[in-house]
Amino acid sequence: MNKDVNKVLVLDFGSQYNQLIVRRIREKGIYSLLVDHNIDIETIKNDKSVKAIVFSGGPDSCLDPNFFDVDERIYDLGLPILGICYGMQLTTKKLGGTVTKDELKEYGETIIKIEEESLLYDSLPKEMIVWMSHGDRVIKAPESFIVTSKSENGVISSLENKEKNIYLIQYHLEVRNTKFGYEILDNFLFKIAKIVPNYSMNTFIEGKVKEIKEEVKDQKVLLGISGGVDSSVVAALIKKAIGNNLTCMFINHGLLRKNEVELVQKSLKAFDINLVTIDASEKFLKALKDVEEPEEKRKIIGKLFVDTFKEESKKLDKFDYLAQGTLYTDVIESGTKTAKTIKSHHNVGGLPKELGFKLIEPLRTLFKDEVRDLGLKLGLPCSLIHRQPFPGPGLAIRIIGNVTKEKIKIVQDSDAILQEEIKNANLDKEIWQYFTVLSNVKSVGVKGDERSYEYMLGIRAVTSIDGMTANFAHIPYDVLTKISSRIVNEVKGVNRVTYDITQKPPSTIEWE
Repeated sequence: MNKDVNKVLVLDFGSQYNQLIVRRIREKGIYSLLVDHNIDIETIKNDKSVKAIVFSGGPDSCLDPNFFDVDERIYDLGLPILGICYGMQLTTKKLGGTVTKDELKEYGETIIKIEEESLLYDSLPKEMIVWMSHGDRVIKAPESFIVTSKSENGVISSLENKEKNIYLIQYHLEVRNTKFGYEILDNFLFKIAKIVPNYSMNTFIEGKVKEIKEEVKDQKVLLGISGGVDSSVVAALIKKAIGNNLTCMFINHGLLRKNEVELVQKSLKAFDINLVTIDASEKFLKALKDVEEPEEKRKIIGKLFVDTFKEESKKLDKFDYLAQGTLYTDVIESGTKTAKTIKSHHNVGGLPKELGFKLIEPLRTLFKDEVRDLGLKLGLPCSLIHRQPFPGPGLAIRIIGNVTKEKIKIVQDSDAILQEEIKNANLDKEIWQYFTVLSNVKSVGVKGDERSYEYMLGIRAVTSIDGMTANFAHIPYDVLTKISSRIVNEVKGVNRVTYDITQKPPSTIEWE
Protein backbone atom coordinates (compact mmCIF):
# COMPACT_ATOMS: atom_id res chain seq x y z
CA MET A 1 0.00 0.00 0.00
CA ASN A 2 1.13 3.54 -0.79
CA LYS A 3 3.04 4.80 2.29
CA ASP A 4 1.19 8.14 2.12
CA VAL A 5 -2.22 6.51 2.59
CA ASN A 6 -3.53 6.98 6.14
CA LYS A 7 -4.07 3.69 7.96
CA VAL A 8 -6.01 2.22 10.88
CA LEU A 9 -4.78 -1.05 12.36
CA VAL A 10 -7.36 -3.52 13.67
CA LEU A 11 -5.81 -5.85 16.25
CA ASP A 12 -7.18 -9.35 15.80
CA PHE A 13 -8.47 -11.01 18.95
CA GLY A 14 -10.53 -13.59 17.06
CA SER A 15 -13.83 -11.77 16.65
CA GLN A 16 -16.27 -13.19 14.13
CA TYR A 17 -16.70 -9.57 13.03
CA ASN A 18 -13.00 -8.65 12.72
CA GLN A 19 -13.03 -8.39 8.92
CA LEU A 20 -16.28 -6.45 9.12
CA ILE A 21 -14.60 -3.77 11.24
CA VAL A 22 -11.87 -3.45 8.61
CA ARG A 23 -14.47 -3.21 5.86
CA ARG A 24 -16.49 -0.52 7.64
CA ILE A 25 -13.37 1.63 8.07
CA ARG A 26 -12.44 1.26 4.40
CA GLU A 27 -15.93 2.39 3.46
CA LYS A 28 -14.97 5.72 5.03
CA GLY A 29 -12.06 6.14 2.60
CA ILE A 30 -9.46 5.10 5.19
CA TYR A 31 -7.20 2.11 4.63
CA SER A 32 -7.52 -0.51 7.36
CA LEU A 33 -5.72 -3.77 7.95
CA LEU A 34 -6.20 -6.71 10.31
CA VAL A 35 -2.99 -7.47 12.24
CA ASP A 36 -1.99 -9.87 14.99
CA HIS A 37 -2.86 -8.68 18.50
CA ASN A 38 0.75 -9.05 19.66
CA ILE A 39 2.17 -7.04 16.78
CA ASP A 40 5.62 -5.61 17.50
CA ILE A 41 5.26 -2.12 18.96
CA GLU A 42 8.28 -0.88 17.05
CA THR A 43 6.54 -1.83 13.80
CA ILE A 44 3.67 0.50 14.69
CA LYS A 45 5.98 3.29 15.88
CA ASN A 46 7.99 3.19 12.65
CA ASP A 47 4.91 3.33 10.42
CA LYS A 48 3.94 6.99 10.30
CA SER A 49 0.88 6.19 8.19
CA VAL A 50 -0.85 4.55 11.19
CA LYS A 51 -3.31 7.10 12.60
CA ALA A 52 -5.40 4.97 14.99
CA ILE A 53 -5.77 1.49 16.45
CA VAL A 54 -8.89 -0.63 16.96
CA PHE A 55 -9.02 -3.68 19.26
CA SER A 56 -11.47 -6.20 17.81
CA GLY A 57 -13.74 -8.23 20.03
CA GLY A 58 -13.26 -11.95 20.50
CA PRO A 59 -14.77 -15.08 22.04
CA ASP A 60 -12.07 -15.46 24.71
CA SER A 61 -12.07 -14.11 28.27
CA CYS A 62 -9.32 -11.89 29.65
CA LEU A 63 -9.94 -13.68 32.95
CA ASP A 64 -8.65 -16.99 31.58
CA PRO A 65 -5.02 -18.01 32.27
CA ASN A 66 -3.99 -18.00 28.59
CA PHE A 67 -5.93 -14.94 27.45
CA PHE A 68 -4.97 -13.07 24.25
CA ASP A 69 -2.76 -10.28 25.49
CA VAL A 70 -1.33 -7.07 24.08
CA ASP A 71 1.94 -5.20 24.64
CA GLU A 72 1.07 -2.62 27.31
CA ARG A 73 3.30 -0.03 25.59
CA ILE A 74 0.62 0.30 22.93
CA TYR A 75 -1.33 2.58 25.28
CA ASP A 76 1.57 5.03 25.39
CA LEU A 77 2.03 5.48 21.63
CA GLY A 78 -0.22 8.53 21.61
CA LEU A 79 -2.46 6.99 18.94
CA PRO A 80 -6.26 7.03 19.38
CA ILE A 81 -7.49 3.61 20.47
CA LEU A 82 -10.98 2.15 20.14
CA GLY A 83 -11.49 -1.06 22.14
CA ILE A 84 -14.50 -3.16 21.12
CA CYS A 85 -16.03 -5.82 23.42
CA TYR A 86 -13.03 -8.01 24.39
CA GLY A 87 -10.88 -4.98 23.58
CA MET A 88 -12.73 -3.02 26.26
CA GLN A 89 -12.38 -5.79 28.85
CA LEU A 90 -8.70 -6.39 28.10
CA THR A 91 -7.82 -2.70 28.25
CA THR A 92 -9.74 -2.27 31.49
CA LYS A 93 -7.82 -5.15 33.06
CA LYS A 94 -4.43 -3.96 31.74
CA LEU A 95 -4.94 -0.43 33.04
CA GLY A 96 -6.10 -1.32 36.52
CA GLY A 97 -9.88 -1.64 36.25
CA THR A 98 -11.95 -4.67 37.21
CA VAL A 99 -13.56 -7.25 34.94
CA THR A 100 -15.76 -10.10 36.16
CA LYS A 101 -17.77 -12.97 34.75
CA ASP A 102 -21.21 -11.70 33.88
CA GLU A 103 -24.18 -13.56 35.31
CA LEU A 104 -26.42 -11.26 33.25
CA LYS A 105 -24.89 -12.19 29.90
CA GLU A 106 -26.10 -9.84 27.20
CA TYR A 107 -26.57 -11.10 23.68
CA GLY A 108 -28.47 -9.37 20.90
CA GLU A 109 -30.10 -5.97 20.67
CA THR A 110 -29.81 -3.92 23.85
CA ILE A 111 -30.67 -0.34 24.73
CA ILE A 112 -27.85 1.83 26.11
CA LYS A 113 -28.22 5.23 27.77
CA ILE A 114 -25.60 7.95 27.39
CA GLU A 115 -24.61 9.24 30.84
CA GLU A 116 -21.74 11.65 30.06
CA GLU A 117 -20.92 13.97 27.17
CA SER A 118 -18.51 12.30 24.75
CA LEU A 119 -17.18 12.99 21.27
CA LEU A 120 -17.90 9.34 20.53
CA TYR A 121 -21.64 10.08 20.86
CA ASP A 122 -21.55 13.61 19.48
CA SER A 123 -24.86 14.59 17.81
CA LEU A 124 -26.43 11.21 18.62
CA PRO A 125 -29.52 10.31 20.71
CA LYS A 126 -29.21 9.80 24.45
CA GLU A 127 -30.65 6.31 24.06
CA MET A 128 -29.90 3.89 21.25
CA ILE A 129 -30.07 0.24 20.29
CA VAL A 130 -26.74 -1.59 20.08
CA TRP A 131 -25.65 -5.19 19.47
CA MET A 132 -24.23 -6.89 22.56
CA SER A 133 -22.37 -10.20 22.68
CA HIS A 134 -20.42 -10.73 25.90
CA GLY A 135 -19.99 -13.05 28.86
CA ASP A 136 -17.67 -10.79 30.90
CA ARG A 137 -18.35 -7.26 32.10
CA VAL A 138 -16.47 -4.26 33.43
CA ILE A 139 -17.52 -3.41 36.99
CA LYS A 140 -14.85 -0.82 37.77
CA ALA A 141 -13.26 1.61 35.33
CA PRO A 142 -9.48 2.15 35.33
CA GLU A 143 -8.21 5.30 37.03
CA SER A 144 -8.86 8.50 35.02
CA PHE A 145 -11.53 6.77 32.90
CA ILE A 146 -15.14 7.90 33.01
CA VAL A 147 -18.24 5.83 32.30
CA THR A 148 -20.05 7.38 29.34
CA SER A 149 -22.92 4.91 28.92
CA LYS A 150 -24.67 1.96 30.53
CA SER A 151 -27.09 -0.62 29.21
CA GLU A 152 -30.67 -0.85 30.46
CA ASN A 153 -29.42 -3.74 32.62
CA GLY A 154 -26.94 -1.44 34.35
CA VAL A 155 -23.90 -2.92 32.56
CA ILE A 156 -21.16 -0.40 31.73
CA SER A 157 -21.28 -0.14 27.94
CA SER A 158 -18.62 2.49 27.26
CA LEU A 159 -15.64 4.13 28.95
CA GLU A 160 -13.14 6.72 27.89
CA ASN A 161 -9.96 8.50 28.84
CA LYS A 162 -10.00 11.66 26.75
CA GLU A 163 -6.44 12.66 27.68
CA LYS A 164 -5.01 9.32 26.55
CA ASN A 165 -7.41 9.13 23.57
CA ILE A 166 -8.66 5.69 24.63
CA TYR A 167 -12.32 4.87 23.97
CA LEU A 168 -13.85 1.55 25.02
CA ILE A 169 -17.23 0.10 24.04
CA GLN A 170 -18.88 -3.14 25.11
CA TYR A 171 -21.06 -3.47 22.00
CA HIS A 172 -20.31 -4.09 18.32
CA LEU A 173 -20.66 -0.87 16.34
CA GLU A 174 -19.65 -2.57 13.07
CA VAL A 175 -22.84 -4.63 12.67
CA ARG A 176 -26.01 -3.20 11.22
CA ASN A 177 -27.97 -4.14 14.34
CA THR A 178 -26.27 -1.24 16.16
CA LYS A 179 -28.50 1.52 14.87
CA PHE A 180 -25.99 4.40 15.02
CA GLY A 181 -22.88 2.27 14.68
CA TYR A 182 -21.68 4.00 11.51
CA GLU A 183 -22.08 7.40 13.11
CA ILE A 184 -20.18 6.30 16.23
CA LEU A 185 -17.38 5.02 14.01
CA ASP A 186 -17.40 8.33 12.10
CA ASN A 187 -17.01 10.20 15.36
CA PHE A 188 -14.02 8.08 16.35
CA LEU A 189 -12.27 8.31 12.98
CA PHE A 190 -12.95 11.94 12.11
CA LYS A 191 -13.66 13.84 15.34
CA ILE A 192 -11.40 11.95 17.75
CA ALA A 193 -8.60 10.58 15.54
CA LYS A 194 -9.02 13.42 12.98
CA ILE A 195 -8.02 11.15 10.09
CA VAL A 196 -8.04 12.55 6.56
CA PRO A 197 -9.55 9.91 4.22
CA ASN A 198 -7.23 9.32 1.26
CA TYR A 199 -7.74 5.64 0.36
CA SER A 200 -9.37 4.66 -2.95
CA MET A 201 -8.98 2.13 -5.71
CA ASN A 202 -6.97 4.68 -7.67
CA THR A 203 -4.42 4.92 -4.85
CA PHE A 204 -4.47 1.12 -4.56
CA ILE A 205 -3.69 0.69 -8.26
CA GLU A 206 -0.88 3.21 -8.11
CA GLY A 207 0.72 1.58 -5.07
CA LYS A 208 0.18 -2.03 -6.15
CA VAL A 209 1.48 -1.57 -9.71
CA LYS A 210 4.63 0.04 -8.30
CA GLU A 211 4.98 -2.79 -5.78
CA ILE A 212 4.61 -5.51 -8.44
CA LYS A 213 7.12 -3.81 -10.74
CA GLU A 214 9.67 -3.50 -7.96
CA GLU A 215 9.28 -7.12 -6.87
CA VAL A 216 8.93 -8.91 -10.20
CA LYS A 217 11.21 -6.70 -12.33
CA ASP A 218 11.79 -8.58 -15.63
CA GLN A 219 10.88 -12.01 -14.30
CA LYS A 220 7.92 -14.02 -15.57
CA VAL A 221 4.60 -14.63 -13.83
CA LEU A 222 2.16 -17.49 -14.31
CA LEU A 223 -1.45 -16.88 -13.30
CA GLY A 224 -4.02 -19.59 -12.90
CA ILE A 225 -7.15 -18.04 -14.31
CA SER A 226 -10.75 -19.19 -14.02
CA GLY A 227 -12.38 -16.45 -16.06
CA GLY A 228 -14.15 -15.21 -12.97
CA VAL A 229 -13.90 -11.74 -11.45
CA ASP A 230 -10.94 -12.28 -9.11
CA SER A 231 -8.50 -13.92 -11.48
CA SER A 232 -9.48 -11.60 -14.35
CA VAL A 233 -8.79 -8.52 -12.20
CA VAL A 234 -5.46 -10.01 -11.11
CA ALA A 235 -4.60 -10.56 -14.77
CA ALA A 236 -5.42 -6.96 -15.70
CA LEU A 237 -3.51 -5.55 -12.73
CA ILE A 238 -0.36 -7.62 -13.27
CA LYS A 239 -0.43 -7.01 -17.02
CA LYS A 240 -0.55 -3.28 -16.32
CA ALA A 241 2.60 -3.71 -14.21
CA ILE A 242 4.70 -6.13 -16.26
CA GLY A 243 3.02 -6.44 -19.69
CA ASN A 244 3.75 -9.61 -21.66
CA ASN A 245 5.83 -11.15 -18.89
CA LEU A 246 2.45 -12.43 -17.63
CA THR A 247 1.07 -15.72 -18.94
CA CYS A 248 -2.37 -16.97 -17.88
CA MET A 249 -3.07 -20.66 -17.66
CA PHE A 250 -6.71 -21.72 -17.70
CA ILE A 251 -7.02 -25.19 -16.23
CA ASN A 252 -10.35 -26.81 -16.96
CA HIS A 253 -10.84 -29.07 -13.94
CA GLY A 254 -14.19 -30.26 -15.23
CA LEU A 255 -15.98 -28.60 -12.31
CA LEU A 256 -17.02 -25.41 -14.07
CA ARG A 257 -20.48 -24.09 -14.89
CA LYS A 258 -22.20 -25.08 -18.08
CA ASN A 259 -20.40 -23.73 -21.21
CA GLU A 260 -17.87 -21.99 -18.94
CA VAL A 261 -14.78 -23.05 -20.92
CA GLU A 262 -15.95 -21.43 -24.13
CA LEU A 263 -17.05 -18.28 -22.30
CA VAL A 264 -13.68 -17.88 -20.56
CA GLN A 265 -11.71 -18.28 -23.76
CA LYS A 266 -13.88 -15.80 -25.62
CA SER A 267 -13.78 -13.21 -22.82
CA LEU A 268 -10.02 -13.22 -22.33
CA LYS A 269 -9.14 -12.95 -26.00
CA ALA A 270 -10.39 -9.37 -25.94
CA PHE A 271 -7.86 -8.46 -23.22
CA ASP A 272 -4.77 -9.31 -25.27
CA ILE A 273 -3.58 -11.65 -22.53
CA ASN A 274 -1.30 -14.65 -23.16
CA LEU A 275 -3.69 -17.55 -22.49
CA VAL A 276 -2.98 -21.27 -22.42
CA THR A 277 -5.89 -23.69 -21.89
CA ILE A 278 -5.34 -27.12 -20.29
CA ASP A 279 -8.02 -29.83 -20.11
CA ALA A 280 -7.35 -31.66 -16.84
CA SER A 281 -10.93 -32.70 -16.11
CA GLU A 282 -10.26 -36.44 -16.02
CA LYS A 283 -7.27 -35.97 -13.72
CA PHE A 284 -9.33 -34.00 -11.18
CA LEU A 285 -12.28 -36.39 -11.33
CA LYS A 286 -9.96 -39.32 -10.64
CA ALA A 287 -8.33 -37.54 -7.69
CA LEU A 288 -11.76 -36.80 -6.17
CA LYS A 289 -13.10 -40.32 -6.52
CA ASP A 290 -14.90 -41.45 -3.34
CA VAL A 291 -13.83 -38.29 -1.46
CA GLU A 292 -16.74 -36.91 0.57
CA GLU A 293 -15.26 -34.61 3.25
CA PRO A 294 -15.37 -30.98 2.00
CA GLU A 295 -12.06 -29.88 3.50
CA GLU A 296 -10.34 -32.84 1.85
CA LYS A 297 -11.94 -31.98 -1.49
CA ARG A 298 -10.72 -28.39 -1.25
CA LYS A 299 -7.17 -29.38 -0.43
CA ILE A 300 -7.00 -32.08 -3.11
CA ILE A 301 -8.14 -29.58 -5.72
CA GLY A 302 -5.77 -26.89 -4.43
CA LYS A 303 -2.76 -29.22 -4.50
CA LEU A 304 -3.65 -30.63 -7.90
CA PHE A 305 -3.94 -27.10 -9.28
CA VAL A 306 -0.43 -26.30 -8.12
CA ASP A 307 0.96 -29.62 -9.35
CA THR A 308 -0.66 -29.07 -12.74
CA PHE A 309 0.72 -25.54 -12.91
CA LYS A 310 4.21 -26.81 -12.21
CA GLU A 311 3.94 -29.63 -14.74
CA GLU A 312 2.42 -27.56 -17.54
CA SER A 313 4.55 -24.47 -16.96
CA LYS A 314 7.69 -26.49 -17.66
CA LYS A 315 6.35 -27.05 -21.17
CA LEU A 316 5.91 -23.33 -21.72
CA ASP A 317 8.72 -21.30 -20.22
CA LYS A 318 10.57 -20.70 -16.99
CA PHE A 319 8.30 -18.90 -14.53
CA ASP A 320 9.45 -17.27 -11.32
CA TYR A 321 6.08 -16.35 -9.80
CA LEU A 322 2.68 -17.95 -9.39
CA ALA A 323 -0.09 -15.34 -9.11
CA GLN A 324 -3.43 -16.00 -7.43
CA GLY A 325 -6.71 -14.18 -6.85
CA THR A 326 -6.78 -14.65 -3.09
CA LEU A 327 -9.10 -12.16 -1.38
CA TYR A 328 -9.20 -10.88 2.18
CA THR A 329 -12.27 -12.95 3.02
CA ASP A 330 -10.40 -16.08 1.83
CA VAL A 331 -7.58 -15.31 4.24
CA ILE A 332 -9.89 -14.64 7.19
CA GLU A 333 -12.13 -17.65 6.62
CA SER A 334 -9.09 -19.90 6.33
CA GLY A 335 -8.16 -18.87 9.87
CA THR A 336 -5.81 -16.36 11.47
CA LYS A 337 -3.64 -16.92 14.56
CA THR A 338 -6.59 -16.09 16.80
CA ALA A 339 -9.64 -16.79 14.63
CA LYS A 340 -10.72 -20.37 14.00
CA THR A 341 -10.86 -21.79 10.50
CA ILE A 342 -14.29 -21.53 8.91
CA LYS A 343 -13.22 -23.32 5.72
CA SER A 344 -9.98 -23.70 3.81
CA HIS A 345 -9.74 -21.83 0.54
CA HIS A 346 -7.73 -23.43 -2.24
CA ASN A 347 -5.84 -20.15 -2.64
CA VAL A 348 -4.76 -20.23 1.00
CA GLY A 349 -4.79 -23.50 2.89
CA GLY A 350 -4.32 -25.98 0.07
CA LEU A 351 -0.92 -24.83 -1.10
CA PRO A 352 2.10 -27.02 -0.36
CA LYS A 353 5.11 -25.37 1.25
CA GLU A 354 7.33 -26.11 -1.72
CA LEU A 355 5.62 -24.39 -4.63
CA GLY A 356 8.54 -24.19 -6.98
CA PHE A 357 7.34 -20.61 -7.57
CA LYS A 358 7.34 -17.47 -5.49
CA LEU A 359 3.78 -16.48 -4.68
CA ILE A 360 2.19 -13.16 -5.60
CA GLU A 361 -1.34 -12.32 -4.41
CA PRO A 362 -2.10 -8.66 -5.28
CA LEU A 363 -5.75 -8.79 -4.10
CA ARG A 364 -4.99 -10.39 -0.75
CA THR A 365 -6.03 -7.29 1.21
CA LEU A 366 -9.20 -6.52 -0.77
CA PHE A 367 -12.86 -7.41 -0.27
CA LYS A 368 -15.07 -8.58 -3.13
CA ASP A 369 -16.78 -5.26 -3.79
CA GLU A 370 -13.38 -3.53 -3.79
CA VAL A 371 -12.17 -6.02 -6.40
CA ARG A 372 -15.14 -5.20 -8.63
CA ASP A 373 -14.41 -1.49 -8.27
CA LEU A 374 -10.75 -2.16 -9.05
CA GLY A 375 -11.68 -4.10 -12.19
CA LEU A 376 -13.80 -1.25 -13.50
CA LYS A 377 -10.98 1.22 -12.81
CA LEU A 378 -8.65 -1.04 -14.81
CA GLY A 379 -11.04 -0.94 -17.77
CA LEU A 380 -12.51 -4.43 -17.63
CA PRO A 381 -16.08 -4.70 -19.01
CA CYS A 382 -19.09 -4.60 -16.65
CA SER A 383 -20.31 -7.92 -18.05
CA LEU A 384 -17.22 -9.61 -16.63
CA ILE A 385 -16.84 -7.59 -13.44
CA HIS A 386 -20.41 -8.20 -12.30
CA ARG A 387 -20.34 -11.94 -12.83
CA GLN A 388 -21.29 -13.90 -9.77
CA PRO A 389 -18.58 -15.17 -7.43
CA PHE A 390 -17.53 -18.73 -8.19
CA PRO A 391 -15.45 -20.85 -5.80
CA GLY A 392 -12.01 -22.03 -6.89
CA PRO A 393 -12.86 -25.70 -6.17
CA GLY A 394 -15.85 -25.19 -8.47
CA LEU A 395 -18.82 -27.52 -8.42
CA ALA A 396 -16.96 -30.00 -6.20
CA ILE A 397 -18.15 -28.01 -3.18
CA ARG A 398 -21.65 -27.65 -4.60
CA ILE A 399 -21.97 -31.41 -4.62
CA ILE A 400 -22.42 -32.79 -1.12
CA GLY A 401 -20.53 -36.06 -0.82
CA ASN A 402 -18.57 -37.77 -3.56
CA VAL A 403 -18.18 -36.20 -6.99
CA THR A 404 -19.19 -38.03 -10.18
CA LYS A 405 -19.81 -37.06 -13.81
CA GLU A 406 -23.52 -37.67 -13.30
CA LYS A 407 -23.65 -35.29 -10.35
CA ILE A 408 -21.60 -32.63 -12.13
CA LYS A 409 -24.07 -32.67 -15.02
CA ILE A 410 -27.01 -32.38 -12.61
CA VAL A 411 -25.53 -29.26 -11.00
CA GLN A 412 -24.50 -27.73 -14.34
CA ASP A 413 -27.94 -28.24 -15.92
CA SER A 414 -29.93 -27.15 -12.87
CA ASP A 415 -27.72 -24.10 -12.34
CA ALA A 416 -28.18 -23.07 -15.98
CA ILE A 417 -31.96 -23.19 -15.50
CA LEU A 418 -31.72 -21.13 -12.31
CA GLN A 419 -29.50 -18.51 -14.02
CA GLU A 420 -31.90 -18.27 -16.97
CA GLU A 421 -35.06 -17.88 -14.89
CA ILE A 422 -33.55 -15.35 -12.48
CA LYS A 423 -32.50 -13.26 -15.48
CA ASN A 424 -35.92 -13.65 -17.12
CA ALA A 425 -37.54 -12.35 -13.92
CA ASN A 426 -35.18 -9.31 -13.96
CA LEU A 427 -33.79 -10.31 -10.58
CA ASP A 428 -30.19 -10.81 -11.69
CA LYS A 429 -29.16 -7.27 -10.69
CA GLU A 430 -30.85 -7.51 -7.27
CA ILE A 431 -29.46 -10.86 -6.14
CA TRP A 432 -25.75 -10.92 -5.32
CA GLN A 433 -25.23 -14.65 -5.85
CA TYR A 434 -27.41 -17.60 -6.75
CA PHE A 435 -26.63 -21.23 -7.55
CA THR A 436 -27.82 -24.81 -7.07
CA VAL A 437 -26.38 -27.39 -4.68
CA LEU A 438 -26.80 -31.14 -5.01
CA SER A 439 -27.46 -32.83 -1.69
CA ASN A 440 -26.40 -36.36 -0.89
CA VAL A 441 -30.00 -37.22 -0.01
CA LYS A 442 -32.46 -39.13 -2.17
CA SER A 443 -36.19 -39.08 -1.65
CA VAL A 444 -39.30 -40.72 -3.05
CA GLY A 445 -41.23 -38.92 -5.76
CA VAL A 446 -43.59 -39.54 -8.65
CA LYS A 447 -42.64 -38.95 -12.29
CA GLY A 448 -44.87 -39.99 -15.15
CA ASP A 449 -47.18 -41.92 -12.81
CA GLU A 450 -44.21 -43.98 -11.66
CA ARG A 451 -42.32 -44.02 -8.39
CA SER A 452 -38.96 -42.25 -8.51
CA TYR A 453 -36.12 -42.27 -6.03
CA GLU A 454 -33.85 -39.35 -6.92
CA TYR A 455 -31.75 -36.54 -5.48
CA MET A 456 -32.92 -33.53 -3.52
CA LEU A 457 -31.48 -30.30 -4.93
CA GLY A 458 -31.02 -27.04 -3.04
CA ILE A 459 -31.17 -23.47 -4.31
CA ARG A 460 -29.03 -20.81 -2.62
CA ALA A 461 -29.66 -17.14 -3.45
CA VAL A 462 -28.39 -14.26 -1.31
CA THR A 463 -28.19 -10.50 -1.21
CA SER A 464 -24.92 -9.02 0.00
CA ILE A 465 -22.41 -6.22 -0.48
CA ASP A 466 -19.10 -7.96 0.02
CA GLY A 467 -19.89 -11.58 0.92
CA MET A 468 -19.00 -11.20 4.61
CA THR A 469 -22.63 -11.03 5.65
CA ALA A 470 -25.62 -12.06 3.55
CA ASN A 471 -29.39 -12.40 3.66
CA PHE A 472 -31.37 -14.92 1.65
CA ALA A 473 -33.01 -13.36 -1.38
CA HIS A 474 -36.79 -12.99 -1.26
CA ILE A 475 -37.53 -14.53 -4.65
CA PRO A 476 -41.24 -14.37 -5.54
CA TYR A 477 -43.06 -17.67 -5.16
CA ASP A 478 -44.14 -17.77 -8.80
CA VAL A 479 -40.50 -17.52 -9.91
CA LEU A 480 -39.44 -20.25 -7.47
CA THR A 481 -42.31 -22.40 -8.69
CA LYS A 482 -41.19 -22.07 -12.30
CA ILE A 483 -37.56 -22.81 -11.42
CA SER A 484 -38.51 -25.87 -9.39
CA SER A 485 -40.87 -27.17 -12.07
CA ARG A 486 -38.27 -26.82 -14.82
CA ILE A 487 -35.53 -28.50 -12.78
CA VAL A 488 -37.53 -31.59 -11.81
CA ASN A 489 -38.86 -31.93 -15.36
CA GLU A 490 -35.68 -31.17 -17.32
CA VAL A 491 -32.84 -32.40 -15.12
CA LYS A 492 -32.46 -36.13 -14.94
CA GLY A 493 -31.84 -37.40 -11.40
CA VAL A 494 -33.72 -34.75 -9.40
CA ASN A 495 -37.26 -35.03 -8.02
CA ARG A 496 -37.23 -32.51 -5.16
CA VAL A 497 -36.10 -28.86 -4.88
CA THR A 498 -35.57 -26.92 -1.64
CA TYR A 499 -34.77 -23.24 -0.99
CA ASP A 500 -32.15 -22.22 1.58
CA ILE A 501 -33.45 -19.38 3.78
CA THR A 502 -30.56 -19.03 6.24
CA GLN A 503 -28.41 -15.93 6.64
CA LYS A 504 -24.63 -15.52 6.84
CA PRO A 505 -23.74 -15.80 9.67
CA PRO A 506 -24.58 -18.35 11.03
CA SER A 507 -24.37 -20.13 7.66
CA THR A 508 -21.75 -19.52 5.00
CA ILE A 509 -22.89 -18.74 1.45
CA GLU A 510 -21.52 -21.99 0.02
CA TRP A 511 -22.74 -25.21 1.60
CA GLU A 512 -19.24 -26.70 1.81
